[in-house]
Amino acid sequence: MSCKTTTPAFFLLTAVLLCGNYSGIFPAGNLSYAAKPQKTSSRQQNLSDTLQKADLAFYTMNYEAADSLYSSILEEDPENADTNWRLARLYVGMGEALSPENTQERQPYYEKAVQHAEASIKSNENIAEGHTWLAASLGVLADNAGPREKIKRANIIKSELDRALELNPNDDVALSILGSFNREIAEMGWLEKVFAKTFLGSLPEGSHEEAEKMLKKAIALNPRVIRHYHELGKLYRDVKRYPEAVQVLQEALNKPVLMKSDERRLQNIRILIKKLSKKID
Repeated sequence: MSCKTTTPAFFLLTAVLLCGNYSGIFPAGNLSYAAKPQKTSSRQQNLSDTLQKADLAFYTMNYEAADSLYSSILEEDPENADTNWRLARLYVGMGEALSPENTQERQPYYEKAVQHAEASIKSNENIAEGHTWLAASLGVLADNAGPREKIKRANIIKSELDRALELNPNDDVALSILGSFNREIAEMGWLEKVFAKTFLGSLPEGSHEEAEKMLKKAIALNPRVIRHYHELGKLYRDVKRYPEAVQVLQEALNKPVLMKSDERRLQNIRILIKKLSKKID
């Protein structure tokens, strides 16, 4: 994703994107087939085995294999909520793996991500990840659609994140996204807010303080995720806390690459560290 600082603050809702981890984005629980009673049919066992293989392919960033395996499960059980939100997560990751300039190539992945997140919620409204990945999917899809679409979807994205955290207060992905959302709202200028209210009627609230609290909690819950540190570093940059920004960003450099998009994020982090270090000197 692009991290150009010339883009107006609110129009960086790509901060509503994703990045990987092993607890929130890569959860171990809530597998519908694994949760069945002791007596399971051979069909259910096969689907459970396939889901585990698909997760492993996703964790190792073999996205094509993960896509094939998840899709094979939906051929047997198209309404399975756990598989649908995983596909939403996968398609966001596949879109983000492409260069930000390739907006037309990214678009189909984001559209499919929204469809699968919505299907997950339709099948089971009480799974937090469905709401988290619908918010993420809408955010990245809106990034391709332009400023008006981003503004129109702001309340929907906020509502989905709130619901995800209502279901699971320890969803570090939702916390990280909502932290970014608060940061972008707090950074909006007067003209941007007037423009937003023209389309929304009301604008979601956001503050630097809330953003910091949420991003710090996301890091505490899952300290492996590069995105959490990157977003907190950008927050500290915005409020001119440059030494803290550099410290947080340097921590990110020691974290594992868990998504293909992390490589680009690390490049942006290194550039940002150089710029902020000059301000400190």
